[in-house]
Amino acid sequence: MTDRVVVEADGGSRGNPGPAGYGAVVKDAETGAVLAERHEYLGVATNNVAEYSGLLAGLTAAAGLGASTVDVRMDSKLVVEQMSGRWKIKHAALRPLAAQAADLAGRFDRVGYGWIPRAQNSHADRLANLAMDEGTGKVGPAPAPETIAVDRSSPARWTGARGTPTKLFLLRHGQTGMSVDRRYSGRGDVPLTEHGRGQAAAAAKRLAGMPGLIGEDGTPPPIVSSPLTRAMQTAQAVADATGGRVETHPGLIETDFGEWEGMTFAEAAQRDPDLHRRWLGDPSSAPPGGESFDVVYRRVEAALHELLEQYAGRTLVLVSHVTPIKTLLRIGLDAGPSLLFRLHLDLASLSIAEFYPDGNASVRLVNDLSHLS
Repeated sequence: MTDRVVVEADGGSRGNPGPAGYGAVVKDAETGAVLAERHEYLGVATNNVAEYSGLLAGLTAAAGLGASTVDVRMDSKLVVEQMSGRWKIKHAALRPLAAQAADLAGRFDRVGYGWIPRAQNSHADRLANLAMDEGTGKVGPAPAPETIAVDRSSPARWTGARGTPTKLFLLRHGQTGMSVDRRYSGRGDVPLTEHGRGQAAAAAKRLAGMPGLIGEDGTPPPIVSSPLTRAMQTAQAVADATGGRVETHPGLIETDFGEWEGMTFAEAAQRDPDLHRRWLGDPSSAPPGGESFDVVYRRVEAALHELLEQYAGRTLVLVSHVTPIKTLLRIGLDAGPSLLFRLHLDLASLSIAEFYPDGNASVRLVNDLSHLS
């Protein structure tokens, strides 16, 4: 009988949905000794279903060992955040699996959930691949072309990312009167200038001509925008060029700069010198009456995972502001908050990031302005 254990779980799907399997390993929390292993082929399923299945198998095995405390470690941010209660479970297929996991967790004195990088979850990942190999009649680890459904130029061929990525074209809005004067422009709802409308049109024309953005059957891409006017106008230009339709997501809105809204950098620094200096290097600091970059990070991260769940494996255009786009790139690069203060993004600039179902990501382009030259 073991009192405290660690459960490492993973799941994968070759095609998402496609041939799927899970793996789970239970270890003694003190010694790291392997106490139990589980793996099983699921047939055709999605990555998320496979990951939840791995969690269920791990918790079941831990219960069978008589454990009272379980530390779950997974490289699935989605499962960890949903089981921790921080993210809503919107996908109908995942709700019963999450309910089963919650029921199992209730049988222990305590269950904690933590995210780990995929490299630290290699044992469970190996078991999941073994399950898929056995289910599809393969011997040994699956070859790379089977495990990554991407083109030959994809970074997944050398990062080991699995599944079909969701590709995000990240477009910053065009020029406004506030940006001309270099003023803090957060929640103030200002329109594009004439020059800004021209920038939006140029970016839209470029996007409409990019390979893979519009489906082979002419299907336009989803276009998701911040609800503020300057972003909506930019997004509408993209919709007009691609035949798409604009929807909004509140998570893509710009930082709330509070009482600094409308001020120049120098004016804000003069008004609140100590706070402004601290804010430039501390993501937990917030403008008076505004929000910190830490708060923005959590908001944007939640929006990203909602969009990845809703548009899994598709290509879409996100039209937003400098801080949310920097935050999305930060997540894609798995970088620290210093990126916010060191990365420059111009008006109407285009960046591209791909997010894979297994938690990997690839940033393909940053702050491109070739459409404005």
